[in-house]
Amino acid sequence: MNLDKDFLMKQKDIVYFDNAATTFKPICVINKEIEYLTDYTANSHRGDYNISFKVDDEIDKTRDLVSKFINANNKNEIVFTNNTTDSLNMIVNGYFKNKLTSEDEIILTKSEHASNILPWLILSLEKGIKIKYAQLDEENKLSLESIKKSITKKTKVISLAQITNVVGDERNIKEIIKLAHKYGIYVVVDGAQSVPHMKIDVQDLDVDFLAFSAHKMCGPTGVGVLYAKEKLLKLMMPTKFGGGMNESYTEDNLELVSVPYRFEAGTPNISGIIAFSESINYLNSIGMDNILRTEKYLRKYLIKELEKIPYIKIYNKNSEASIVLINIDGVTSGDLGLYLNTKNICVRSGKHCVKLLKEESSFTDTVRISLYFYNTYEEIDILIDALKNYDEIMKFVKN
Repeated sequence: MNLDKDFLMKQKDIVYFDNAATTFKPICVINKEIEYLTDYTANSHRGDYNISFKVDDEIDKTRDLVSKFINANNKNEIVFTNNTTDSLNMIVNGYFKNKLTSEDEIILTKSEHASNILPWLILSLEKGIKIKYAQLDEENKLSLESIKKSITKKTKVISLAQITNVVGDERNIKEIIKLAHKYGIYVVVDGAQSVPHMKIDVQDLDVDFLAFSAHKMCGPTGVGVLYAKEKLLKLMMPTKFGGGMNESYTEDNLELVSVPYRFEAGTPNISGIIAFSESINYLNSIGMDNILRTEKYLRKYLIKELEKIPYIKIYNKNSEASIVLINIDGVTSGDLGLYLNTKNICVRSGKHCVKLLKEESSFTDTVRISLYFYNTYEEIDILIDALKNYDEIMKFVKN
């Protein structure tokens, strides 16, 4: 498989290490989106004509592929949203807002992405629900023991990223879910950083709710997935109302269509959903186990080379995911990111949407290097060569 040929962005004069933010799109995904725009542009569930039927078939095909990709029980457990953030907001406001009371508690951690904290924070302000933050260890990792200590008789929900977007902490979600369900606690999983990188089996995990985005797995932006067990979806209220989600309505009554369509009001990102099918096919053709293995080799090599540079501080050497955090003493993360940009190297600098983590960690802003399977050892060498130019870096910072 010629990855440089598959990805047009790989043919640019850049080295891209910001894959935790978004990923490149293979030409098959681009062509699929163009196919819709040029061959059968029409709305979904709207027209009694062939190109509209084609749109419905293609969206249904994507829903089926997503279902199989995460091993859902059936495709009715797959809701298309705008992104992971949208999915998490729908879970909080569509299900738990109507279920939780001021007597209840929710367990989060301070290393969660803002998208998995702010909806709960707003809900706690509105309803008086208590948020508890499970303690992280000295490496900002979460243990099963910490979750055990956080659970009380009032705990109703545990909401966690399977892999965190800053330190790359891979949680033992299966054991956490097993423990939670023992006490009748629901588990919501933010899969934004896990679904693109590893094989996910929602039935094996027994997860209640899962949220993830297409654009972090070689798919289009503006497409997300909300997975939930069908019995839970049937109890969940839509958070958006309009065309396509109602069977009928009168001046004083509304009858909803079946799940998952009741959660997909209005015209969706049709071209994006259809093209998402090709990103899933592409990842399947490579194999999720191969993707995970490749990333582990790349990360190991990156860490080994970074350790040779004495002034580079690495914050998460022992994390499992393909995310590496670094800094240089006396250089802000923003300045280091801008310096690397002069070498056409793309990294992310800052707090990475995890502003509560500073309360529990020894660092605030960092440079984040995030890998994906299409990165290479040669690209890592380019990064390392740039970071070895200490005098040039300091000169850039002073100017």
